[in-house]
Amino acid sequence: MSSESTEVWTGWYRDRSGAEAIVITADGRRVATRIRGVEYTGESFAALAAAEEDGRALTGCVLEWDLPLPVVVDGAAQQATLACLLTLGERADLSLTLHYGGAAFEACVAGGDFEGALERVRQQLPAGADFGRRLLQSA
Repeated sequence: MSSESTEVWTGWYRDRSGAEAIVITADGRRVATRIRGVEYTGESFAALAAAEEDGRALTGCVLEWDLPLPVVVDGAAQQATLACLLTLGERADLSLTLHYGGAAFEACVAGGDFEGALERVRQQLPAGADFGRRLLQSA
């Protein structure tokens, strides 16, 4: 993803105090979200686990969002959805599930490594199917 474009995804933040809708932005250099009026930013989804703004750490919570993610098969793009669940506690755990072609391809990684989890999903796709590197660069 070039540094000139910003991806914007909507999702949910949940903790013991309840849930609220959030917007997550990723511009290739940083990931950001605003939760209960507080901005959290990091160089990656994994870095959000260590983000602390106004003396409030982002922990003991989950962030959920879906990304439209075209899967390319033999040069033709087909629509798919990547469901993302980031659990922030003592460590960051990231679960990705790609819903494509009537199947679900899943990966879960400790540490919140988006690129690593996405690569695990990629390895499960049928022969000839892939998605672009652009998404890897945004997170």
